Amino acid sequence: MPKLTTHTFRKLKGQRPIVAVTSYDALTARYAAEAGVDIILVGDSVGDTMLGFDTTIPVTLDMMCHHGAAVVRARTGTLVAVDLPFAEAHHGHDRLLDSCRRIMQETGADAVKIEGGAELAPAIARITAAGIPVWGHIGLRPQQVLVLGRYKKFGATPGEIETLIADARALEQAGVFSIVLELTDHEAARKITAAVSVPLIGIGAGPHCDGQILVAPDLLGLTTGGIPSFVQQFADAAAEYRKGFAGYVAAVREKKFPR
Repeated sequence: MPKLTTHTFRKLKGQRPIVAVTSYDALTARYAAEAGVDIILVGDSVGDTMLGFDTTIPVTLDMMCHHGAAVVRARTGTLVAVDLPFAEAHHGHDRLLDSCRRIMQETGADAVKIEGGAELAPAIARITAAGIPVWGHIGLRPQQVLVLGRYKKFGATPGEIETLIADARALEQAGVFSIVLELTDHEAARKITAAVSVPLIGIGAGPHCDGQILVAPDLLGLTTGGIPSFVQQFADAAAEYRKGFAGYVAAVREKKFPR
């Protein structure tokens, strides 16, 4: 099967459910690609998932380039997008364009993901006009957690639904090839998905989106802290990790390894 491009990805809407996963390293990316995922996101959630931070806020552009390049080096043939980290999207156009350029050139990724709604649409339009594919992100925006005070569900009121639809439409007009919709009321997600022609990829947004994305350590049962209530664990990899390390420690201490 030929590799998806951001252009052909748009055409998947209404054709079949789209499968996305968030991954941060070459090893995990290879396994995800072998399973047939359509797109891998190198998310700034690497901060609170893999790097020990409490939020995504401390994650820098250098970090995203580092992890993005690792995933691309896996050479899976899968579409790869890399998150633009905290506050980078709110700089002036020249710096924003340079940040996106760095991600594309230093990682070899296919696209940049940017959190933000209608307020960022003009900036995103200029980025896509420069030839950089953009994956939008609305609903819960983890980079806004210090303003929100907590992670919360969106789309619970008619006003919030109208705002989210306006955000999605503005991003579509700005040229995004797809939009992540995070932690949003399920019926609201249905309406937002129907309001635009680009694929809506849900995370904690119910079954009515065009596809789904989950963080790899969450779905594999590797996350050590709490995980969101919407996550389904499809494996208990942590149990295998513990078994493997415990067996190694015991074998060395009992002088059974090496032989």
